[in-house]
Amino acid sequence: MQDHVTPRRVVILGGGFAGLFAARALRHSPVAVTVVDRRAHHLFQPLLYQCASGILSEGQIAQPLRAVLRRHHNVSCVLAEATDVDVKARMVHARRPEGGVLRLPYDDLIVAVGLRQSYFGHDEFAAHAPGMKTLDDALDIRRRIYRAFEMAETAADDRERQQWLTFALVGGGPTGVELAGQIREIAGHTLDREFQKIDSARSRVLLFEGSDAVLGAFGPRLAHRAARTLQSLGVELHLGTMVTDIDAHGLTVQDHAGTTTRFEARTVLWTAGVDAPPIAAALARATGATQDRAGRIAVEPDLTIPGHPEIRVTGDVMSLNRLPGLAEVAMQSGAYAGRVVRHAVEGRTKQPKPFKYWDLGSAAYISRGRAVVKVGPLHLSGTIGWLAWLFVHLAFLTGFRSRLGAVLSWSVAFATSSRRERAFTMSDVDAPAGPGFRQKTPPPPP
Repeated sequence: MQDHVTPRRVVILGGGFAGLFAARALRHSPVAVTVVDRRAHHLFQPLLYQCASGILSEGQIAQPLRAVLRRHHNVSCVLAEATDVDVKARMVHARRPEGGVLRLPYDDLIVAVGLRQSYFGHDEFAAHAPGMKTLDDALDIRRRIYRAFEMAETAADDRERQQWLTFALVGGGPTGVELAGQIREIAGHTLDREFQKIDSARSRVLLFEGSDAVLGAFGPRLAHRAARTLQSLGVELHLGTMVTDIDAHGLTVQDHAGTTTRFEARTVLWTAGVDAPPIAAALARATGATQDRAGRIAVEPDLTIPGHPEIRVTGDVMSLNRLPGLAEVAMQSGAYAGRVVRHAVEGRTKQPKPFKYWDLGSAAYISRGRAVVKVGPLHLSGTIGWLAWLFVHLAFLTGFRSRLGAVLSWSVAFATSSRRERAFTMSDVDAPAGPGFRQKTPPPPP
């Protein structure tokens, strides 16, 4: 009789950078890998703002997980959202999109669920100020940006017109800076001479940041250069301000002195703050792990949860040595977790070396031909920084087709200021009843 040995079961929660690199590290291992994600695609999150602003299509920054992992014959993909972990039974509980429940047993668990947008306890802001963490978010922001100019064209009076032509961004990190620069380029170049009643170049872009500098993590030198570049583009910087209220017509902010100011803006975008998803809290309760203020899970140097060597936490949701929430951290930690499991399966009983992050730098695209890049002591800005930014992002785009498509789209956008991906749809909330709008008609009488 032939013995059948059940392969070691590895469950990976999340198909982002950390989850993808963990799965790739296990490609040739005699294990059964299950990747669980609530979305069926791998998203290149650093370029979401280019999808939102119309430079790249969603297909150029998102690839189906099954397609990306099609040659990994030991990997299966499951469309579901992890909701809980039974650490004693070594079982992941997940919910399918239609509500069904899945139970996934594991021998090793790699948690790579990333982070979501945080509104610092004011979740009511989300209705008026979307964040940008998912593909849906990017498409929503694209709709809001281009819709604003259309609405300004038919505004009833000058006040309403100016409200539609005012864009407010909350958060001066890379996402806020990149979006602010893109909106100024859209207003000043892409839409130039396309409207009859408005001058799109006269749009206002307001950037609010609670600290005293944009891109503070890049250091004073690059932060100063980024601020100077933004101001030269026409972005109005409001540093040292905290948002206290947001509604459909604008936002209210308070400075360090306690002075409150109201700004009227029909388009408010939220690019500040992150928070761990609910599964992180569920895992912390089940294992007794410690979480930081953002919900990240504290891990040992080998990325395991104390007392649970079979569970490793990677990417943005892990808390270790104050590592930043960068794609590079996710890639390296995911690959490390996968290698450690692979080595264990191969019988390497030697204690794994602690995870060591190799800082490959940070980059932020501000406008055409201008970016800031920090790689250790090397600080680049302007055209040289932009070229470095271009190389880095091409290197990490998933799939040859994505790279080729991005090169073609960037070539058109950078050479002509045009954007090919400007299509947007109107939601039911955006399209009120009235002439010109399609209504649902009742069925004819019998």
